[in-house]
Amino acid sequence: MKIFAHLMVAAAIACAPVAYAKPVTVEKITVHGTSLEGNLEGNSADRSVIVYLPPDYTANPNKRYPVIYALHGYSINNEIWTKEIKSPATIEAAFAAGVKDMIVVLPNSQTVHNGSMYSNSVTTGDWEGFIARDVVAYIDSHYRTLARRESRGLAGHSMGGYGTMRIGMKHPEVFGALYAMSPCCMSARGAPPPETAAKLEALKSPDESKTLGFMERATLATASAWSPNPKAAPFYADLPTKDGVLQPDVLARWAANAPNAMVHQYVPNLRKYKAIALDVGDRDGLKTDTEALHKILSDYGITDSYQLYDGDHVSGVADRFQNHVLPFFDKNLSFDSAK
Repeated sequence: MKIFAHLMVAAAIACAPVAYAKPVTVEKITVHGTSLEGNLEGNSADRSVIVYLPPDYTANPNKRYPVIYALHGYSINNEIWTKEIKSPATIEAAFAAGVKDMIVVLPNSQTVHNGSMYSNSVTTGDWEGFIARDVVAYIDSHYRTLARRESRGLAGHSMGGYGTMRIGMKHPEVFGALYAMSPCCMSARGAPPPETAAKLEALKSPDESKTLGFMERATLATASAWSPNPKAAPFYADLPTKDGVLQPDVLARWAANAPNAMVHQYVPNLRKYKAIALDVGDRDGLKTDTEALHKILSDYGITDSYQLYDGDHVSGVADRFQNHVLPFFDKNLSFDSAK
């Protein structure tokens, strides 16, 4: 009962500023993504990035810091995500509670169809490269970071959790620890319902897609990221149906982008991480896939921390970020300068 009560209190205070917490410095910058240049969808290669610098950053000009790269979910951008994770208050509260000072970076990965899937596509752009190369290189060259993998963490929620696992599997040379919060899209996706497929096939221009519902637009974003086609203007993507007929080759391409299927190829890479964490709410529809990933990792002997908590997809995001994500990186990243 004491543990339960403590968690309830932690969840309650995660949304409220802590009176004695020292303020972080918030910088809103633009990072040019060379990896995004020339994408067929027309997504800007100049991306907004929010940087939180720890309270002692200015006062200690010789000190260097680990960096957490935190990825937002589908249908939002980094500014909206600050409201979900209630930053900077949650970051300040975590520092006040004893989490060691670190830099936290929130890049904007919203696209024409509301989400990049943090994938590599000629249609949407190479978002894997944008996060793992462009953003990291910019932060390392403009801020006092500990510029090595042991001092870099990658985290994200929902689509950002998907991006955490996808990018993490492919780039262990960049990051040293991973935390996927309620990751989406872990398993292979099937064809959408016939009515959804019909609406997508009827679209004539990207502007028309803005009238679609959440799942319909998410399906279009998925096609743009996972089944690009440079010959298929104006969307430059292959849909899972054509004239109402299922396209198995498209679904096969989508399945090739499912982390629960991809992970077996990247076991050696995942073994390089000091720590991997997964969490999901017990009332979240993504629970089954998250548990499946945890089992796969466990079967390979890859140590991961898995937590099933009381909540739905979004109810615990601020609490998890403050009281679980940041302390996880405090424990598992290196705060020492390279010898």
